[in-house]
Amino acid sequence: MENNLNVWRAKEDITQGELAEAVDVSRQTINAIERGRYDPSLELAFKLADYFECSIEDIFEYDPTGSSDE
Repeated sequence: MENNLNVWRAKEDITQGELAEAVDVSRQTINAIERGRYDPSLELAFKLADYFECSIEDIFEYDPTGSSDE
């Protein structure tokens, strides 16, 4: 799954740690999501969308091939 979480985080001028604390996960989890190494649970995706006051689709884009390799 592709994402632009780092763009949303930059818009708010917050660190990975600050975002992680706001949605109750570790900084490493946010880092892994941003790097495309971890797909968040649906619950976490909703928490992130709620935090940024946007839809899940604004942050995440489904990749039907399942490849997140750069």
